[in-house]
Amino acid sequence: MTEKAALTGQGILSVLGRLMERSWFATPFSVRFKWLLAPDLLDAGYAFRTTIASLVALGIALWMELGSPQWAALTVWMVAQGSRGKSIAKARWHMFGMIVGTIAAFILVSITPQQPLLFILLLAASIGGLCFIGTFLPGPASMSNYRMHGMRASGFTLSIIAIDGISAPDHMFEIAMARATYITLGIVIETSFSSLFQFHLTQRARDRLSDNFISAMHQVSATLSKLLNNDRTALKTSPEMLVSLAALGDQVEFAEIEMGRHGHEGDHARAALASITMLFSRGLNLCALMHDKDMPKQEWQLEAAKCREFLLSLPDRLKNPDEFSRLRDELAALRSSCSVSAAECLEKEMQLVTHPPVDVVAETGITRQGQALHMLDDVLEELENALVQFDQTRNPPPHDRFHFAIRTWRDWRLAFENSLRASVSVFLAGVIWLTTGWPSGALFLMFVSIIASLFSTLETPVMASRAFMHGTIYVTAVAAFLAFLIVPSVSVYEMLAMCLIPPMMIGGLAFANPSIAFVAVSYNLFLTILISPMNDNRLDEITFFITALPLFLSMAFCTWMYRVFLPLDPNAVRWDIRRQILRALRHLAQSPHPATSSDIVGAGTERMVRLMNTVGTRRGPIIEAYLQGILSGITVGLAILNLRGLLVRNNMPPEAGKNITAMLNRMAQFTGRYGGHYGRTERATLLAVSSLVKLEQHETNISQRVEMLRALAALRVIAAELSDNRLFFDASSPYLTSSSHDSVPSDDRDES
Repeated sequence: MTEKAALTGQGILSVLGRLMERSWFATPFSVRFKWLLAPDLLDAGYAFRTTIASLVALGIALWMELGSPQWAALTVWMVAQGSRGKSIAKARWHMFGMIVGTIAAFILVSITPQQPLLFILLLAASIGGLCFIGTFLPGPASMSNYRMHGMRASGFTLSIIAIDGISAPDHMFEIAMARATYITLGIVIETSFSSLFQFHLTQRARDRLSDNFISAMHQVSATLSKLLNNDRTALKTSPEMLVSLAALGDQVEFAEIEMGRHGHEGDHARAALASITMLFSRGLNLCALMHDKDMPKQEWQLEAAKCREFLLSLPDRLKNPDEFSRLRDELAALRSSCSVSAAECLEKEMQLVTHPPVDVVAETGITRQGQALHMLDDVLEELENALVQFDQTRNPPPHDRFHFAIRTWRDWRLAFENSLRASVSVFLAGVIWLTTGWPSGALFLMFVSIIASLFSTLETPVMASRAFMHGTIYVTAVAAFLAFLIVPSVSVYEMLAMCLIPPMMIGGLAFANPSIAFVAVSYNLFLTILISPMNDNRLDEITFFITALPLFLSMAFCTWMYRVFLPLDPNAVRWDIRRQILRALRHLAQSPHPATSSDIVGAGTERMVRLMNTVGTRRGPIIEAYLQGILSGITVGLAILNLRGLLVRNNMPPEAGKNITAMLNRMAQFTGRYGGHYGRTERATLLAVSSLVKLEQHETNISQRVEMLRALAALRVIAAELSDNRLFFDASSPYLTSSSHDSVPSDDRDES
């Protein structure tokens, strides 16, 4: 009994030890608070600049004797960003949102006088509609995109004006103008201060565009070099690379603002990054061909080695503008060499097929090698396009009219869910206010409306709202100390500002730390709201708790709502992405107006960003399989697009065109209703490959033979992807789970 108890005690101690090793307390203090004790110089500059700007805005609002001066300081923290371009972009869209929200508040209050339930219904519907529109605006759903922030700011402004105005509709104009004055004052002060801390802005923006391109090229060239070296593990880091490319593309807009609208460098930069993404997608097609065991390696290995050496040296050489012309010449020589090798393969193949008996094994091997060389030439062509666009960002041509639009790919179902989540949260908060008669219910409804406007369009709103609640707890404690002990002891604004500098600096430094950024946002926004500095009196303890309690309860309510109403379901997100990919492939095969190659790659990248934002750092075999499935969907989609282009050119024998058309007709029903047709589609692809191989072996017309080789390359890519990612493409079961790895579905499952 004693020995058993001792063993049990040892087990408990070992478990506690492991928990302590993983706990927050196991991390050294200097590491946990490095952002505060040893901040980066740029982070410290941002925190200091924003602190001074918010205090100046607060001081001007007090000097103007505005009723609620704390909203001016809040606006500064809401708009402030680390760079001039980000600050101006966010300020512009915040101003746009303020105008839209003010107009909406006027309309809402004017049509619902003395009708609280109707007011709450329309308020919830309005905020839901703004979230719906915001979901479809270009850019990611994170806080880094400021077009979407315009809709968030509209909901924010609508909430703070309409909820105050409905209780005093006769003073609606004064309330709206006061709120608009606070917001405008905060925006003007922040943008003015951010401009004072920027030097050589245009040149730094140009340098940032170049650095972004070189950074993107470094990632892609490293991945392609590994692929050309037959390293199958190279694709494991490709999701992170594509997400990074999307983030770099999102930053171009800010550099454009800093450079001004006099040129089109930003358009060329977006086009260059898009070409880099397409370059990687060409590499995916190449990867599906180069691992063919029937392909001889002599000419291929020689060309691949030269391309690999060029790609590895490319990023460092791009840093030197004097090297650019030499790089272009070397790339042209590589393309010429690759084309000559592909032509030699075609010549050898023609000699074999015109001198029977044909050595089928040798002819097949030479054909596969020629296809891989043609695909390698396509990769080099896309690389050349990227370099041309990059050169025009550094040396813009005169009278340039080039334009490359910002694209986005959104989901109607996701937009509806975001809208419904926001609307229901606001409506329930309003019902709580009406039914309880809570004196602070209007403030509770206002805070819930603000949180619903800000977070309902995020991929993980529950995590953001939970971090916001933690920040609310911290800021309540700090504000209580300031409001009860510091503010009563000062009588002039200068002393109050000196007392507010340390807590505001801490908030600014915390915001610059990505791991606690959402906590810091809550802290920075609500610090002055809870302190409520005024000219004629100070905040008493009862008023403080009347403000702090609704704030905390609204955070807890929103966190609870995001957990129980339309909560984030990782399985549902994955299945939704998978369903979109299968539907897109069917659409590509049958639509009279199919998507472009950039649309295919862009939509796939956005799905990858959404999936990785949903799972965070929790990566396992299932997530890796889904990421590989998204990459495979991009590859198959590009191959289908190539086949349709070949049919449009109509430079193949009629029998070959019929085989491709039959395969595309089967793809148009690919894993559609009831999860069927996977096996049929795979067999149709293999039959098309077999038929075209026979036709190609007897074809003597060189131009038609080249087209058939291109068709064969695309068909083989599709066949390889369908085989390698069978569990992803076969929609017989709704989810790709760990159990599905144990049993591979049969080809004839869809025939039953």
